[in-house]
Amino acid sequence: MDKLLYVAMSGAKESLAAEEANNYNLANASTTGFKASMTMFQTRGVSGPGYASRAYATASTAGWNDTVGEQTTTGNPLDVAVQGSGFFAVQDQVGNEAYTRAGDLHVDASGSLITAGGRPVMSDSGPITVPPASSVSIAADGTVSVVPLGQTPNTVAAVGRIKLINPPGGTLQRGTDGLYRASDGTPVEADANITLASGVLESSNVNIASCLVNMIELSRRFELQVRSLHTADEDGQSSTKLLQSS
Repeated sequence: MDKLLYVAMSGAKESLAAEEANNYNLANASTTGFKASMTMFQTRGVSGPGYASRAYATASTAGWNDTVGEQTTTGNPLDVAVQGSGFFAVQDQVGNEAYTRAGDLHVDASGSLITAGGRPVMSDSGPITVPPASSVSIAADGTVSVVPLGQTPNTVAAVGRIKLINPPGGTLQRGTDGLYRASDGTPVEADANITLASGVLESSNVNIASCLVNMIELSRRFELQVRSLHTADEDGQSSTKLLQSS
């Protein structure tokens, strides 16, 4: 009886964990550049002395879906989308380098080029600052150029180049803030082969219909595990009564 209780308990616990990951994807279905998390279930044996007669279920995040989301033309020169694989560099809350694909950028009151989430966009030499200008543009190679105030449109000055990276698969991990970082904590080297499209934003690659179906399936799986717990409890009580009456 304890085996059934253990399996059902661990299954219910991990079903809730999978539901949490699925709900996280749904919550970010409209987040620019978001990559859907992927969850997998595994059966593992209980380690330790004794017979190998106990197993439990685990649900873990197996990375993210790296499929490129749909790209939408916005016409805003500060909206950029990474073409193909890759990321661009930003500065996180503690000042370290991190990476994202959310390219809805703007210039704040202090002249810093930042993401919609308020993260400064980085070049190889640090955060990019934009001086007062009549226009700002971003080239395919990440070069940020301006037409200084009072100058003609033909007077263009480069003020920085967005750092673009494309590390090998499995070398990045995603933090709770939605930003990506190198697994070893070191900055990733720039890749000159990565390009940007200006006036375009990449949508989230979350499949809403699939998430809704998955939500129903996980909910039913959780209910099944809970019913198994109740069944084990009822069987245990019946066994106790039989032993007491014998």
